[in-house]
Amino acid sequence: MASITVRNIPEEVHRAIRVRAAMHGHSTEAEVRSILEQAARPEGRIKLGSMLASIAREAGSLTHAEVETINRQRDKTPAEPMSFECSSLIPT
Repeated sequence: MASITVRNIPEEVHRAIRVRAAMHGHSTEAEVRSILEQAARPEGRIKLGSMLASIAREAGSLTHAEVETINRQRDKTPAEPMSFECSSLIPT
């Protein structure tokens, strides 16, 4: 695990963290970890997977006819391979 050092914490902030830790039955170090985790990863945040699932639910399912239409309209020609030759990028 990573560790960090925080310097120049005002004495009143340090004291408040110690009091808060005692109220929660934690060490000061455990309380600071808890505070940092809550700040960095709040419970109400939306995660990417949840957001994508929500968008899919709102969009609804495609019908068989819609899928067929998409497949008919899709360009099925193979893509040209990429060229990594420098000479093709330099105008002559």
